[in-house]
Amino acid sequence: MSMVIATETSLTDDVRRRRVFDGEVFSIPPRPAVRAMAEFAWELIVAAFDGLDPSTAHDHLPVEDYVNVLGPLKTGFTHHPMSKELLRDLLTELRCDPTSTYFDVPKLRAVTPASYLTAGLGYNYLPHRDTWYSAPQCQVNWWAPIRGVAHNSCMAYHPDFWQHEAPNSSADFDAYEWNRSARRDAASYITSDPRPHPHLVGEGPGQDVRIVGEAGSILCFSGAQLHATVPNTAALARFSFDFRTVNIDDVAAHAGPENLDSRSTGTTLRDFVRLDTHEQLPNELITEYDKDGNPDGVLVFDPSVLQQT
Repeated sequence: MSMVIATETSLTDDVRRRRVFDGEVFSIPPRPAVRAMAEFAWELIVAAFDGLDPSTAHDHLPVEDYVNVLGPLKTGFTHHPMSKELLRDLLTELRCDPTSTYFDVPKLRAVTPASYLTAGLGYNYLPHRDTWYSAPQCQVNWWAPIRGVAHNSCMAYHPDFWQHEAPNSSADFDAYEWNRSARRDAASYITSDPRPHPHLVGEGPGQDVRIVGEAGSILCFSGAQLHATVPNTAALARFSFDFRTVNIDDVAAHAGPENLDSRSTGTTLRDFVRLDTHEQLPNELITEYDKDGNPDGVLVFDPSVLQQT
């Protein structure tokens, strides 16, 4: 199956979301607000590695020391007030309505050469849909390289499974159990990662589409797209940031592509806050998506537990 890759920047967010839900991937050329957020992230990264070139720090640090740098760095970026301000500017520049757009906090990713670290804080995602992680079908994913990427250090899409059922392990995933233990314990996994990451099972992912972008560019795609981390065979570490959005009208309408194969439980909708006020989605809407979540789990992840590990 072919994939439509669009580069338009003048569309309204309503039009873009409809096309994303039809399977298009937007590869948006460099924009000032995206570049500003990438530059801010890079400043934090450079400071964290304290004199080492972040792109090659893995050549000089034992992996345990690298993880000790990466943990506070990732948490610091995600919860820095400036990250949320820059994210607001970014989405506003891309014509998202701040009164109806809800976002989850941005995540910083580091993918070192695959022989160094592929677990825990440097986990290489196997082919998966975000909807297998208890995300709503109307979720829109955004992904931006901080210093550009190459074909052997980027992300891959697998369009053969767009709106085709894929055998997967999502039945083992519960959002609230993930919040209770798996997210807290990420830094403790270095050589292997036993957490129940949902992934494709039993067959190959088919066609492999890679989009190589420069700093300041950003990808926008459906959370129902099958995608994966390309194992990094380059000499340099790849740094990126990503986040997710939902529009409250889509949540209310249960919009988005059809759910063909996600059997995960719970919902991530409590993670989203409104772009302008940082208010959560109305509870009555969240309740419509809250199915069979672990009653002993945690509804919303508390980042303060990361300081206790």
